[in-house]
Amino acid sequence: MNLVPHFITTCAVALTVTACTKGTYQAPDAPVKEVAFTQVHIDDKFWAPRIETNRLVSIPSAFKECEKNGRFDNFAIAGGLMKGEHRGDFSFDDTDPYKIIEGASYSLAVQYDPQLDAYLDSVITLIAAAQEPDGYLTTCVTNKCTRLSGWWGTHRWEKINSHELYNSGHLYEAAVAHYLATGKRSLLDVAIKNADLVCEVFGPAENQKHVPSGHPIAEMALAKLYKVTGDEKYLNTAKYFVEETGRGTDGHRLSEYSQDHKPILTQDEIVGHAVRAGYLYSGVADVAALTNDSAYFNALTRIWDNMASRKLYITGGIGSRAQGEGFGPDYELHNHTAYCETCAAIANVYWNYRMFLATGDAKYADVYERALYNGVISGVSLSGDKFFYDNPLESMGQHERQRWFGCACCPGNVTRFMASVPNYMYATQGDDVLVNLFIQSSAEIATDNNNVTIAQTTDYPWDGKVTFTITPDNEGEWALRLRIPGWAGESPVPTDLYTFTSAPKQPYTLKVNGTSARVLDGDGYATVRRTWKAGDVVELELPMDVRQVRAHENVADDRGKLAIQRGPVMFCLEGRDQADSTVFDKFIPEGTAFTAAYEPELLNGVMTLSANAKQILPDGTVKDVEVKAIPYSTWNNRGADQMAVWIPEAAEYARATPAPTVASRARMFSEPTSLTSDAPAATSNLQWAWGYNDQWEPTSSADTSKPYHYWWLRNGTNENLCYAFDEPVEVRDVDVYWLDFDHYDGNYRVPESWQLYYKDSSNCWREVKATSAYGTEKDRYNHVTIEPVTTTALKLAAKLQDGQSGGVIEWKVNDGPQS
Repeated sequence: MNLVPHFITTCAVALTVTACTKGTYQAPDAPVKEVAFTQVHIDDKFWAPRIETNRLVSIPSAFKECEKNGRFDNFAIAGGLMKGEHRGDFSFDDTDPYKIIEGASYSLAVQYDPQLDAYLDSVITLIAAAQEPDGYLTTCVTNKCTRLSGWWGTHRWEKINSHELYNSGHLYEAAVAHYLATGKRSLLDVAIKNADLVCEVFGPAENQKHVPSGHPIAEMALAKLYKVTGDEKYLNTAKYFVEETGRGTDGHRLSEYSQDHKPILTQDEIVGHAVRAGYLYSGVADVAALTNDSAYFNALTRIWDNMASRKLYITGGIGSRAQGEGFGPDYELHNHTAYCETCAAIANVYWNYRMFLATGDAKYADVYERALYNGVISGVSLSGDKFFYDNPLESMGQHERQRWFGCACCPGNVTRFMASVPNYMYATQGDDVLVNLFIQSSAEIATDNNNVTIAQTTDYPWDGKVTFTITPDNEGEWALRLRIPGWAGESPVPTDLYTFTSAPKQPYTLKVNGTSARVLDGDGYATVRRTWKAGDVVELELPMDVRQVRAHENVADDRGKLAIQRGPVMFCLEGRDQADSTVFDKFIPEGTAFTAAYEPELLNGVMTLSANAKQILPDGTVKDVEVKAIPYSTWNNRGADQMAVWIPEAAEYARATPAPTVASRARMFSEPTSLTSDAPAATSNLQWAWGYNDQWEPTSSADTSKPYHYWWLRNGTNENLCYAFDEPVEVRDVDVYWLDFDHYDGNYRVPESWQLYYKDSSNCWREVKATSAYGTEKDRYNHVTIEPVTTTALKLAAKLQDGQSGGVIEWKVNDGPQS
């Protein structure tokens, strides 16, 4: 294998790269290797405080929630250490402790904490006790929790979507992290025993189960276990799960939801559940790399191209739909209703990192940097103890981080990810060193024939100047390769999905020891190959212009709007930073000049952007206003408020603040569907309802870009929505805009029929006397007139079509004089 790189250059000696014609660098014929996060020590003002908050706040608070919500009790019950009822609503609740253990282990590896170490020992004792003699470990099954039998059935491995293998995968990842951090085998032995069982139960042999993993993560977890133990059966089983995906060997129904609709080798579009997709393709990348399988990597490249060119949010988030927590069709990138699950952004980092390791191409690091600085850290509050499950790019103030969730995958995922951020900074290839992230730190890097210490000094991402002090153990010739982010040039992302409206004012510059360097291009890196000695200093300066971003014309929700980017950071307008607390009535024309200022007392210290903009008033006139933007990742740290990432560039795309109506002021709710005409109105057991009185005008019945109500997992049933008014109102007619669109996990259709009820003076529901037909047409408002009634509540009762779900985008109430 030839490790000596070949390159051509026409570059004359120059002080900076801007003064020469750059040649092309050919990387050595050697694998790209990761540099473990334990070898990189961050001490900057951006990531170091977040990692410390994760250690001191997020991890302890997440463990406390596990204690409060019965996650540990379930293991104790399964192990016969206590009696009681299994707690929790999901078959995958076991993964919450596993993920936090993984994060805590990473934290221990960076900074030892004897109290945390002892706490982990106690938790691992519970987990080990819960394991059955043959290695099986899923507490709801061991505890025979029939309440959750819809997930797992009546016996082990009965259902493909039981999450038993998902539980196993997170167990393996936690065990590997704990072993590498502490050297202890306590959890690793539990994982090995379980993995041995999994390898025995699943596989191609006649006496084995022939199914994929269901909810992917076992694939990359088994690959990790293989790397630690060297036992090839773990890699073979990971490969089996990859190969079995989409084949339906056992006759189960194939499904896009878990990317199990067709074999991976024939897939070319990313579909289904976004987290599952990110985890699956990460596992495929691991298997492809470990088995030198180019066919699987070619398939991954096709799927990645579809994601990055048609389904990637400007924040690095993925997954547009709440239904199925996954992807919509190409270019469906709604902002207000964006799901962008925190776990999906993390999975996007995992996948892109593995694509980088397989290719050495910086475009994958471009994507995971975007996710890191925007879509991932938006998922956790600056205080470290509140979390977003979904991360919209627009809000009316209805979004708020929470301390915990019934489905608590995101808090645990944040804790395990945050401590591992240094893992994504460096890589090696032969004797070359690749730098992917710019964070003030020191790193000890082992190349094939040398050890190199690199100290980064920078205020990135607020400042584009990065200084590297190079100290190799042995003086010698090798290449230092610095990623030049696409955003420093012409490309926000490495596809045509987003473009800048203007070129950077100046290119990046690069110096070595303050003077000249031969700088070579290739795979997104500026490469300097020379004989390096201790004390060499490299200075990279990236342009930090404030630039506006335009989305591809096929992204309907972003037409007429521009996003704001400075460095790797996306900015947003939040209500409390505007003089009148409103956002949606503002517009910022293309070419507007922004002023950047660092505010150390705001949001733990952030760069803010100010500009002269425009505001459209309710009467249609426009006035000049000043706007202020903050980093998207820091929104909702001062309470719920309006927020937008994509800002209109002209008046016709802005939305004047509408005057309140009876419907917009009403409280939304839903009642048990057994209630019919003449039944007393319910006073308890009210159900959630949302999204149908926000005053956003839909463009069609398939317009899900703004809030709307849908009856999740309901088909052919009787459903209702209600308004409660603060004072009695006289109602004479209503307008209803029905939801109607296709979804792989179940379609939404206009209802078969519907009626309107009002609450009378005796607190009973009475059907109104309609004087026009109850319309069920789509793509328009269905107007119904009634004999006027005076009431404090209305109920819309709908009968859904057989086998179909449904919903309401907007419900207007036209009132007469108050009684």
